[in-house]
Amino acid sequence: MRAKSKFLNQPLEFWANVRLISQKVGYTEKGTSKVKIPSMDEIQQIYINLCYSSNKLIENDICTSFGKLLAEYFQHRANFLNENVAPHLMDKKEARELFYKLKKELRPSCPLPMNKQSGSKKTPAFFTGIINMLIEASLGGYDCEYDPRELVSFTDEDFPVRSLSRRVDGAFPSMVNPIAIWEIKEYYYTTTFGSRVADSVYETLLDGYELNEIRRSLKRRVNHYFMVDDYNTWWTMGKSYLCRICDMLHMGLLTEALFGTEVVERIPQLVKEWLIQLGQTECN
Repeated sequence: MRAKSKFLNQPLEFWANVRLISQKVGYTEKGTSKVKIPSMDEIQQIYINLCYSSNKLIENDICTSFGKLLAEYFQHRANFLNENVAPHLMDKKEARELFYKLKKELRPSCPLPMNKQSGSKKTPAFFTGIINMLIEASLGGYDCEYDPRELVSFTDEDFPVRSLSRRVDGAFPSMVNPIAIWEIKEYYYTTTFGSRVADSVYETLLDGYELNEIRRSLKRRVNHYFMVDDYNTWWTMGKSYLCRICDMLHMGLLTEALFGTEVVERIPQLVKEWLIQLGQTECN
């Protein structure tokens, strides 16, 4: 999932209204499993109930350009999540089958970590392994940080000038001056949507703000990816957070969000882009 250019570079007040309306109207269409599209009548009623002015959205019973843009964004967000995200999310069985299929085909040498469960739930981290194998197969021998245990840092003339606040799940080509970093969240054994899952979204939001500052100040192009999987966690229980991921993407805090099986087709394309960018960086 990449951002639709029409909704990029919107002012913060646009996103303030998106969040407020989403919170008050709700994220799921009643009686269905689909992401909700708020109507203008519902939006106007919210502002009346809160004693807020809706003049910037509706004036003389006609939608303003700002109101029309909000309505178009809610339509886009719902359509994309309903039609393109839900079908890609896997359950544990599907992820396991894809993991072992790729392992047999690709014969990887990259790390294939175990999950953090115990007992019978202790298995390979299927989604992380899938991603690592696909990246390795596409890199053609280039180095990559599959299991970083330190903070990402950026230097200028070999002097450290920036460091991210938290560790990420992967970086290319290294943890120093990477051109791509990513976060992976797979929750195949989660039965409730708890704070740990929610925090993963907010942590990625923090990374996005820091990377934007680095792009502006250091003039560095750093690609930032959020890759998530498990149908039950994200679709059945966590559609509100899928909406937040979509919002984060369009706020310019993510380069791209990838969901479940989408990584199979998309990662080879992304790695090709990284290699081109790496060649351009080395030439400079």
